Amino acid sequence: MIQTVEAVIDQTGNLRLLQPITLPAMRRVLVTILDDEPEPSALETAMMSESALAMDWNTPEEDAAWSHLAQLPSL
Repeated sequence: MIQTVEAVIDQTGNLRLLQPITLPAMRRVLVTILDDEPEPSALETAMMSESALAMDWNTPEEDAAWSHLAQLPSL
């Protein structure tokens, strides 16, 4: 079965898959190099957004609005 997965490749040719994959055995692959810049990963996007969101979220009003969650048992 042919499967397509997204990856990024650096200037030295190191290939990094953007999502983990499990295969039953070694497989051949074909790599197509696209001209566009890679999309930032979800983690990178979250890290870039953190300081902007902190300005809105780190307030006494937000703490009060979400205080009921502190009563939930931890996982």
